[in-house]
Amino acid sequence: MNEPTTIAQLDQWMTANCYPDSYAIANRVIHEGYGLTMKENVWCWYYTERGVADYLKHFASEQEAVAYAFPIIRDDAYGKRHLLGFLKDKDSEKRLIQELSNRKIPFQKDSIPYGGPADPRTRIFVFGCDINRVRDLVEKWF
Repeated sequence: MNEPTTIAQLDQWMTANCYPDSYAIANRVIHEGYGLTMKENVWCWYYTERGVADYLKHFASEQEAVAYAFPIIRDDAYGKRHLLGFLKDKDSEKRLIQELSNRKIPFQKDSIPYGGPADPRTRIFVFGCDINRVRDLVEKWF
């Protein structure tokens, strides 16, 4: 597919490239983040947080709006990541990482203080359509 020029094409591109609902495009619903919408006959690129939208850029046409949004979405490494594991113990983390390594699937991991500094969790992410190669692991590890 060539670069999208409409919201529908952008949504199709995101689906074909296995983007989760990380941007509010077409019927994708997000609680926080960026999106495109029509407001008072003008296309708007916005950021929403806690239910409040901040309209950052305005465009006269859908094509201009999509031309602006597409490279941002395409180049956002975090925008196409899928949470695969949310783990409490190091043994589970090692086993999941070994399984991903065996399948030659790139991943990213980080640690967050889930219940405070004394209660860390490891999060493991895969990117794009690799999520389809690990559907069996989602059930086991998430």
